[in-house]
Order: sequence, then structure tokens, then C-alpha cells
Amino acid sequence: MPAIVLVGAQWGDEGKGKATDLLGNTGTAIDYVVKFNGGNNAGHTVVIGTEKYALHLLPSGILTPGVTPVIGNGVVVDLSVLFEELDALQARDVDTSRLVVSANAHIIPPYNRTLDKVAERFLGSRKIGTTGRGIGPTYADKMNRIGIRVQDLYDEKILEQKVTGALEQKNQLLVKIYNRRAVEIAEVMDELLGYADRLRPMVADTSLLLGKALDAGKTVLMEAGQATLLDVDHGTYPFVTSSNAISAGACTGAGIPPTRIDRVMAVVKAYTTRVGEGPFPTELLDADGEWLRQQGFEFGTTTGRPRRCGWYDAVIARYAARVNGVTDFVLTKLDTLTGREKIPVCVAYDVNGVRHDEMPMTQTDFHHAVPVYEELDGWSEDITGCRSFEDLPKNAQTYVRAVESMSGAPISAVGVGPERSQILILDNRI
Repeated sequence: MPAIVLVGAQWGDEGKGKATDLLGNTGTAIDYVVKFNGGNNAGHTVVIGTEKYALHLLPSGILTPGVTPVIGNGVVVDLSVLFEELDALQARDVDTSRLVVSANAHIIPPYNRTLDKVAERFLGSRKIGTTGRGIGPTYADKMNRIGIRVQDLYDEKILEQKVTGALEQKNQLLVKIYNRRAVEIAEVMDELLGYADRLRPMVADTSLLLGKALDAGKTVLMEAGQATLLDVDHGTYPFVTSSNAISAGACTGAGIPPTRIDRVMAVVKAYTTRVGEGPFPTELLDADGEWLRQQGFEFGTTTGRPRRCGWYDAVIARYAARVNGVTDFVLTKLDTLTGREKIPVCVAYDVNGVRHDEMPMTQTDFHHAVPVYEELDGWSEDITGCRSFEDLPKNAQTYVRAVESMSGAPISAVGVGPERSQILILDNRI
């Protein structure tokens, strides 16, 4: 049976949690949902009836009965956040007993949270816009081979060696560069080991687990944290996350070979948002941008930060389709656009008088890109009660088909509200 990859096509916050929840509760039988990258620096919001769930580190599949949620080896895990989320869900009678955590996943130690915050402040006007949760420093430790993995909690001697080695470097930075106190080895050890017993039943060789599941005919859905334009290699570097958030990252972050994947779904908003610093060609710094922010309630699930808002950008949608190998898009938050007489869509960029129909090669050109817009007719009818594509007003249907034709892959579903029932199925594969 296949593995399916679900990614974000823009700068995150597209509604990937809703898409995961959709797949797990319709015709597609999902057995495993795997988070393969990132940490608690992003969030999914899933609305089920009158209940709203904000997930940061846990895979969205934890809300679907019968699904096994997996935190893959490509994730960096803040253990305090993990157990806070589990406790919050258990208090709401959500069964979390199926959760599996990779023994190879890296742990975010407390000193990396401290370093992340002070380093960002130190950068001043050159700041990246991180969430300050230790994600970047932990991925850096992983590449520098001084990281701490989940399995290290169960060999106290190894753990102490790793913490000691890391702090030899970290304390030099904290004390001599940032004028902070040194971190004691014992306090780090005590914090990390305090989670070991509770975590132990969840720990597994998740690559082996998922490989056997696929061999047994199970369906595995791998969901990305962050999104395409935040991918460390293929995003708007350096204003990116510290991991690979495109579909290829699912292979390394979950331990599944590319030959097992036969579908890549990308979630894209009916307009565009981003959080943090970095270029954003269609950003609206006027009343239209504030209108989108308020209509779409564009504030971060994890941080609460107001999101930057702009019109739909077909150039980055085409880019996402290409680098991810997108088989189909899920278009979310179409209802936010209700009430506009005309809706601009970016179809290309003008860079110093030269038209670019595809993503510019350099960050400099992307930074100077001016959107080339086409206007589509809007609609005034309330679409939140629509339950089929044919129920949509004609102009809303035209908008969907127009952005589909510009974006490089078919649209298989359209979101018209936050609830589980408010999604229109256009493709019988869902």
C-alpha cells in the first residue's frame, strides 16, 4: 500500500492539520500519521464540531480514532511540550495511547531554548524571526554531531557525555558572548531524565515500524511541519526553518524510501500568509491586508503573532508543485474571500522590468519581485454552508478553477470553514 505525503505549499499555516483530519475521516483509510520534520515551532488547528484543538508537536492524526500517530526521526522534540500536549488532550478524553516516538529523534535541551532567544535578540535588525523554541540550535547540534537523541535517555553515561560535550561549547557562547550565566550539567541531566520513564513505552524504531506497516498493506500519511517556502534548501533562505519541509524530507525524516510514495498532497490557502521576516511579494501593507487578517483570523497557532497577508501567488504555487511533485492541492479558507467585488491573483513577477513566470533564481531577485496581477470577480454569498462544489456561487467556482489552472496541479478539495464538515470534495480519491 502507498505512503502519502502532505505538505504546505506556501509559508505555513495553510491548514495541513485540517487536511490530515479530512483524510483520516473520509474514504481514505489512514492507519499511520507521521510528523517527519520540525518541532513545536509550528501549529495545526483542527476543529471537530464545537471543539477546537491546537496541536504544536503532535501529529494531527492523534485526533482520529484508530490511527497510530508517529513522531519521526526528523523531528526535534521538546519533551516538556510533548507531555503538556498529551496531558491537555487526555484531559479532554482524547486517546493518546497509540503515540509512537522515534528513538532517533533529537531532543531539544534547555540550553538550546536559551541560545535561540538570546541569539535572535543579538542579531537585531538582521533577525530571522524564529519562535525562540530552540529548533534551529538543535538541528545545528544534529549536523555538528553533538545532539542528544531520544535513545540517549536510556544510557545515562552516554547522556552525560553528550551534555558535557555540548555545554563546553554552549557555555562559552552564553557567558563570553551573550553575558548569561553558564548552564550546569546536573540541571540539564535532571530535566531530561525526569521524562525518561514516562517516554519509554512510546519509543520505537519507527522506520522499521512504518516499513512493516506498508508491507502489511497499511496506509501511511506523512505530514510536514512548516511549508515549502520555509524549507532550509528550497525556501526563501535565510528566512526559513531548519529542516526539509518539502516532500523529499519525508523520506529522511520518517525512514521511508521514495519508491513507497505515490501521492503528494499540498495544502494552499486561497490567499497567502507568512509569519516572521523575509520577502513576500504579494504582501499587503494596507487596509486590504488587515481585512484578510481579520476575516481569516490570521494569528499564529503557536505564537499568537499576527500573520502577514497578501493575495494568492500562483508563482509560488507552481514552484511548490514542481519541487514537491504535487499530485493534488487542497485549497483552504476560500470563505475568507467572501465579500470582495474583485480578487487579485498574482500570475507572475516583474523584476527590474523583466517578467518572471517562475520563481526567480536568486534571493535578491525574489526580494525585488513586484507582483503582476490578474483580477477575478468576487462573490458576496455566504459559502460556509456549501457542501458540494456545485453549491458554490458561480464566481467562487470560477476562482477555484482559475487558480487551479495557474498552479500546476489539480485541486482535490476546497475548505469553506474551519469545521470538519466544511470541506468540499472534488476528487473521489479523498
